[in-house]
Amino acid sequence: MDLLRALGTTVVAHWPIWVVTVVLIVAAVIDGFELRVPNWVTIPMILGGWVFSWFAFGWSGLAWSFVGTAMGLALLMPAYAIGGMGAGDVKLLAGVGAWVHATHTFYAFAVSAVVGGILAIAMVLARRSWKKHAAQFAGILAEMNQVRDPERLSALAAERKSSMMLLPYGIPIAIGSILYFAWTGLLI
Repeated sequence: MDLLRALGTTVVAHWPIWVVTVVLIVAAVIDGFELRVPNWVTIPMILGGWVFSWFAFGWSGLAWSFVGTAMGLALLMPAYAIGGMGAGDVKLLAGVGAWVHATHTFYAFAVSAVVGGILAIAMVLARRSWKKHAAQFAGILAEMNQVRDPERLSALAAERKSSMMLLPYGIPIAIGSILYFAWTGLLI
């Protein structure tokens, strides 16, 4: 009983991070099944972060929330611009930024990138298709080095999409962000 009471007290004390955690889990599950993070998850998350920050911290809180949202967008927008990521993933990280602001968003992104890399390597190894994906990766790097037009890179990525193994990136965003929250004590 004391454990449940302590958990309840912790959740109440850190409810904004728990809200983000629950939304990240929902987004990851949907992304895992549908390979997309829908707007009905991401847009309310962003708007909710702005409203919370404004009510909790006033105009300066809202400004920091906007900066966090911009950080989330800026970190994943390059990958989206060249077709390497979906818009829902970008908006999901922007939603994290709306709630936890820029610094935490940056570090959550960094952990998510490591988690995403590990998951991608595990997927390739599990399917025993290392050579195929290594060649695709080398081709993508060569394209990025030679083709400087994001629209052309996006078109090339769209052409290649059917032959690639797709990683629903909402999953690494959720795992990485939650690991970061737990590691830094934001959940407890």
